[in-house]
Amino acid sequence: MTTVVGRRSASAPPPPIRVNGTVIPSAAIAREVQYHPGPTPSASWQAAARALVLRELLVQEARLHALPSKPQTDENGKRETDEAAAMRALVEHNVRIPEPTENELRRYYASNPAKFHSPEIVVARHILLAARAADESAYAAARRKAEAITAELVAQPERFNALAQAYSDCGSSGEGGLLGQLVPGETTPEFATALEDLDEGETTATPVATRYGFHIIRLERRIPGVLMPFESVSERISQYLTERARRTATAQYLARLVSRAEIAGIELAGAEVHRVN
Repeated sequence: MTTVVGRRSASAPPPPIRVNGTVIPSAAIAREVQYHPGPTPSASWQAAARALVLRELLVQEARLHALPSKPQTDENGKRETDEAAAMRALVEHNVRIPEPTENELRRYYASNPAKFHSPEIVVARHILLAARAADESAYAAARRKAEAITAELVAQPERFNALAQAYSDCGSSGEGGLLGQLVPGETTPEFATALEDLDEGETTATPVATRYGFHIIRLERRIPGVLMPFESVSERISQYLTERARRTATAQYLARLVSRAEIAGIELAGAEVHRVN
């Protein structure tokens, strides 16, 4: 069971945290804090302390049962400690993770169509007047030039390719500013926002400022995303549902350990898994 510590004065030192009589040293909590960023130092400290309480519970349980365990080595060559291997063996022995059925996979697929759409693709051109904001005179000159080109395109939109070849500072200038097919994340946020507001064949009404300078952007085409076939994403869904089931089952197992343990110095609500190995 968890012992709830009564109210103490602001000047009194915090009570020691004990797990079945074993003290969690303050120095260990201080080292653990770096792995638990929080809104306040106190919140980080509490999260670190809870993580170490759960870890101590697993260590004690692993020692009690002494299950066979062999340290593993990850893809970077980092080897588990004997203690971490023992905890892993304990959890693997006590936590049963059901494999999702095909019906469960299909239900998840049908309930979450937005997760299985390919991204929208856009085909765009641009004219870049390169400048850095730190160079005020060059930046102002680039803005004026971009505005003049934009005004020219309002009168003669068919000249976009020629003006890109003549004035753009991007390597795409030789292709009339053609950037090819773009997917989300391939451009700066300002560039992406400008593209969202354009119809096919439309050019930005004002130059778009980014960290590279000023862009005049033309949207050539939008290619909508499509729902990917179930067969192409079923393995990904299976991995997700299995991992979700693993986390839930592990939390339930930790909750059982907490419920029968003697824990003092901290109130443990539930069994969140925080860096237990």
